[in-house]
Amino acid sequence: MNDQATHKIDKIDKLILKELQKNARISNVDLSKRVNLSPTPCLERVKRLEKSGMILGYHANICPLKTNTSLLVFIEVTLERTTNSVFKEFAETAKQYSEILECHMIAGGFDYLLKLRFKDIREYRSFLGDGLLKLPKVSLTHTYIVSEEVKDTHYIDLRNI
Repeated sequence: MNDQATHKIDKIDKLILKELQKNARISNVDLSKRVNLSPTPCLERVKRLEKSGMILGYHANICPLKTNTSLLVFIEVTLERTTNSVFKEFAETAKQYSEILECHMIAGGFDYLLKLRFKDIREYRSFLGDGLLKLPKVSLTHTYIVSEEVKDTHYIDLRNI
């Protein structure tokens, strides 16, 4: 059983989570000042939030232009059949492709929504033939190439906890 099941998130925990979402590299001393705690209890709360699974990790937000992966693509995938074994096989195979940033099973008119990044359209076309069409049990795909990223965030609104 994790700590989350036994510990309710309070107002200070929410403040800590908000501050860490803004800047995960903030020092514990600065974080403690922003949430109005002394450093030791602040660090204890952060560690508890990590241990409970509320904080999954810390990541750098990398610029796609600087990494030559500015072509953002979303692909709808429809499978030939929808059984647990097909879902499992597709998911396990999709995890092996570094181009696939996100893979979500969808309820609706198709089965999976993929988010991918590429250098250019030629690299995408190569992936289409050498990667996507080799994913198990794919019967149909629709590709959407992003012309402008209007909003891209990992910030989670904490009002519901």
